[in-house]
Amino acid sequence: MTADRRLLLVHAHPDDETINNGATMARYVAEGAAVTLLTCTLGEEGEVLVPELAQLAADQADQLGGYRIGELAAAMAALGVTDWRFLGGAGRFRDSGMMGTPANDKPRAFWRADLDEAVAHAVAVVREVRPQVVVTYDENGGYGHPDHIQAHRVAMGAVDAAADPGYRPDLGEPWTVAKVYWNAMPRSVVRAGIEAMAALGEGSPFEGLGDLDEVPFIVPDDVVTTAVDGRAYAGRKDAAMRAHPTQIVVDGPFFALSNNLGQEVLGTEHYRLVRGERGPGAGPHGWEDDLFAGLS
Repeated sequence: MTADRRLLLVHAHPDDETINNGATMARYVAEGAAVTLLTCTLGEEGEVLVPELAQLAADQADQLGGYRIGELAAAMAALGVTDWRFLGGAGRFRDSGMMGTPANDKPRAFWRADLDEAVAHAVAVVREVRPQVVVTYDENGGYGHPDHIQAHRVAMGAVDAAADPGYRPDLGEPWTVAKVYWNAMPRSVVRAGIEAMAALGEGSPFEGLGDLDEVPFIVPDDVVTTAVDGRAYAGRKDAAMRAHPTQIVVDGPFFALSNNLGQEVLGTEHYRLVRGERGPGAGPHGWEDDLFAGLS
């Protein structure tokens, strides 16, 4: 693989990229592809898991966003990614917090952002980087976080607008993205993770959430199209996760987020192809094993 292959990932907050795509990013960097991360906010409204840094929180000094820039830099170094950016520049859009919270209404909240403006910032990146593949969230942002939903809207809007010769020629030459993927968590993988935790004597990470079919970010296996094997780079993903200590606590093969939801740290990451032609598949599900599958 060479740098002729270019991958752009659009995420809402620092740490989203590592949790969802860390092994994928590390693998493609190692194989010579150009990997660009576009993060939409600084994650100012996140909970702080490090007690001695509690004063950084939004309801105290409100300095968490600046601190998380450093965490993201360390995570990208662990993954080998050198091209990482913030939508519109660092701090242009603010973390909106969870749906229905007062943070949604802050003036710079990404959830309130003018969509045309946000899309234009993303189009400039797409036309500069010229990726064949874009990765982002589904229309629900995975689990309904307003910034994830907005990141989806911005990414999908930018893919369309970047290809339009009549759209903002000041933002560069038109570029058509060949394939767009949404992050996906297959039901079978989640069940395997639950069984692995049970084998370690741990409770279900989804205890209290009810039927797995009702958990928003879990999708049926037949929705998934692609499984990227990044197990050789699981160590890099682990290091990148540890680079986000205000948000993630790593515990052996599992990690805990601020909502106390544990998930197995998987080296294989899954995707759903929503634009472009599906490449050849393999394995029991016939899933692609490469985001660039089928591209010349």
